[in-house]
Amino acid sequence: MYVSTSPGRPARSPDPDDPAPRPSRRSFSAEYKLAIVAEYENAANGEKGAILRREGLYSSHIIEWARARDAGGLTGAGGDGAAAARPKKSADQVELEKLRRQNEKLASELARTRMALDIMGKARALLEEISESAERDDPPSRF
Repeated sequence: MYVSTSPGRPARSPDPDDPAPRPSRRSFSAEYKLAIVAEYENAANGEKGAILRREGLYSSHIIEWARARDAGGLTGAGGDGAAAARPKKSADQVELEKLRRQNEKLASELARTRMALDIMGKARALLEEISESAERDDPPSRF
């Protein structure tokens, strides 16, 4: 059933008997990822695309999973990738990281400011030297 919200644009109603429910995000177990990566890597070049189509995957999935496997992030112990997520940081750790980033930013700004002042000082010295040399030299006389 459709409910029209604006002319020419039907919108789906939140009907639980709707034949096309909202799709959910897929999640894959570590065993599945390892098996697919191994199958993909052992397949001939012409068969790799067939594996991706059969499983409904993209090559980027294989790349990410192979990198995770090589980094030790995928193990055959079971569960999905969400279970192996990083532990939450404490409030102190979050604040410490924030202050470190702010410190790095301020240090780089200070270095830029010091360079700019150094350049300005050199430019001033150069202009003074040019001014003094212009005062010492007599202008050429005209005939």
